This record gives sequence, structure tokens and C-alpha cells, in this order.
Amino acid sequence: MVSRVRVWLNRTYAENVFFMDQLRRNPSDRAVEIHATHGDPDSPVLAAADTAELEPEGLSPAAYVEFALDQCQRRGIDVFVPRLHQSAIVAHRAEFEALGTALLAPPPEAVAVFHDKVIAYEAVQAIGVPVPPWWRVRTAAELVTAVEALEADGQKACFKPASGAGGVGFRVITRSPFSMTQLSGFPSPYVPLDLVVEALESADAGVGVDWLVMPRLEQPEVSVDCLTGPDNLIRLAVGRTKNGRRRGFTLHEQWLEPARLIAEGFGLHYLSNIQFRMFGDRPVLMDVNTRPAGGLHQLSLCGVNAPWAAVQLALGEDPGEMAPPFLGQDYTVVSGPRPLRPVTLPPQRIEEPAEPLLPSVPAVAVEPSVAESVGSTGSSAAGALRL
Repeated sequence: MVSRVRVWLNRTYAENVFFMDQLRRNPSDRAVEIHATHGDPDSPVLAAADTAELEPEGLSPAAYVEFALDQCQRRGIDVFVPRLHQSAIVAHRAEFEALGTALLAPPPEAVAVFHDKVIAYEAVQAIGVPVPPWWRVRTAAELVTAVEALEADGQKACFKPASGAGGVGFRVITRSPFSMTQLSGFPSPYVPLDLVVEALESADAGVGVDWLVMPRLEQPEVSVDCLTGPDNLIRLAVGRTKNGRRRGFTLHEQWLEPARLIAEGFGLHYLSNIQFRMFGDRPVLMDVNTRPAGGLHQLSLCGVNAPWAAVQLALGEDPGEMAPPFLGQDYTVVSGPRPLRPVTLPPQRIEEPAEPLLPSVPAVAVEPSVAESVGSTGSSAAGALRL
């Protein structure tokens, strides 16, 4: 009898409930039990897991590694998919392996290269992957220099943190003054240059910035999901295209070839996501994620279960070279409800009325069986309230 596999996802994106669904629907019908931890008690990944715990807040990376080792030992984790503190965790791979836990993550050298976008651009450019022009900016003067250089070339400038994920901190520079236009409709990523300069110049001395300034790249955006073995060889590469709301899939080599160069050249073991956009008439690298993409489950529309194939690789069960049996039709993404864990509501305070609402009645003795019944009913009602 094949034993069940115990997989842990630490603090991860809500969309990875679909990652968990795919693990359970693996083609081998092997039993998978999922453990999840998160800092937000209302994260849907906690409700979707078989077992779940809240993560302690404020842990340093070193302290988090100790927390993770304890989780793996107590929970009997076979495969750990780390997102939070990935860099610190992969540096202790041998300690996890000693507990019988495989890390579904690249080696520390690969994670370090792509933690900083400037270092990443320099590294991939050296192996022949095209990148857009960029400037590293830490001061207002450096920002103005970079923006003026891009505008002189007819480009629109944007910036984002040199180390960051998920589009956090991304802004597009505009020369238009702040006006009612910015206050109508939904919030916009556009920000006037003079306001950014003013914010930088007035920031406290201890507040530093480290931005990557580059031209705003054009659509389509193509995210190539890669599955790479510990031998540095690609098992699967499929591009997911994004052009406005319309999404689809591609196996065109203009996207897959540079993705393979990066994944194999830097040893991005297991699951990675490599993103490209257009600069003029050619694709250039936008970003590299050394973790599974939130939209990885969309490859199921091509008949591919990438999460399970990655777990197989982590367990030493090589699925071999994979190709999607078909490419799914164009699609869009819509949201849907997912359950959350029950919460315990604080007891409500009941104010006594100033005057009795009903005339007082003599006390009546209650039989023990009746009292027990009332107590049971009250507990059930309280339980329903907590749900």
C-alpha cells in the first residue's frame, strides 16, 4: 500500500487553495494530507487544509526557521513548499532533510540571485536573455536622472522595489499635476513626478528606498511556469498569456527558450515562474519568481497537474519530461466563494432592563432531565453562533 503524502504550505497566497485542490486530485489517486499555516486567521488556505495553525508574528528569519523545523517534525511533513522566508529556509535544507522533509524550493544560490531584481537583470543578461534598460534609484536626484533618460527615449517611466513581489509598490511616473482626475474612479498606479520627488526629499533620514526604474513594458505579458528537476533539466514549460482580461496559453519558443535558459542555467529547481513583456518589438524579462505562481493551477485547462508533478520530483519520483496534451481555449479569471474557518465570537453583554418587562412569577423547580435538556440546547445554540 502506498503511504499518504503530507505537504505543508506556509504563509502563502489565497489563490493557492487551487494548488491544494490539485494535489488532492492527483492522477495517481495517492492520498495527500495538507498542513497550512498563516498569519491571517481568515486566510482561505487554512480552511482548505486538513490541519492548520496560526503563525506567530514578529519572528526573525532565523526564529522562523526554528518554527518551521518544529512544524515539520511534529506534523510529519514529507514536502514543505515555503513562500515566507524562503531564503532563510533553503539555507537549512540539510536540517529539514534530516527530519525526512523535502523542500520544494530552489537552492539558496538561485534564490539569492533573484531576490534582488537588479542583480537578477545583470545575471540573466550575461547568459543572453534580453532585459529592458533599468536604473537602480535610492535618491530623488537619481530618480529624476532615470526618468529624464527614459522620457528622452520616448518611454514612460515606472518604478518598483528592487526586492519585492506581487506588484507591491509598482507606480507609473507622470508629468501631469495632481488633480481631480486622480480622485475620480478607481485608484490609479500613476503618480506625478514632483510628488514622488517631494516625498523622497522630505522623508526621514532613516527611511531609505531601493527602487528599480525602467520603461513601462507593453502587453502581452507571458508568465512561463517551469518545472525543473534537481539535475537542472526542465520537465515542463508552459506560457500563460495575459492581454487585458483575455488570457490563454502558448508554447512559442520566443517565450519558452529564454525561460529555459534561466530555469536551467540558474538551477531553479521544482516550480518557478518567469515573466516577460514587450519592449518595442521584442520580449524582455520582467521578473522571476522562485516559487509557484498563484495562477499555476490554470495549467489544468491544458490537462496538466503541475503541483503534483513537483511533489513527485521532491519525493524522488521523477515524472519525466512533460508536455501539455492540449492547449486550453482563451479564458478570463473570475472570483468565487471559499469557506473560512469558524471563529469564536466574544460573549455578548446583556443589559438588564431597568424595570421588569413581565410580572414576576414564582420560582418553579425543574427536573434534572429537563435542566440537562435546556443546557444541551443552550450549548447547541452557542455552537451555531460560533459558526
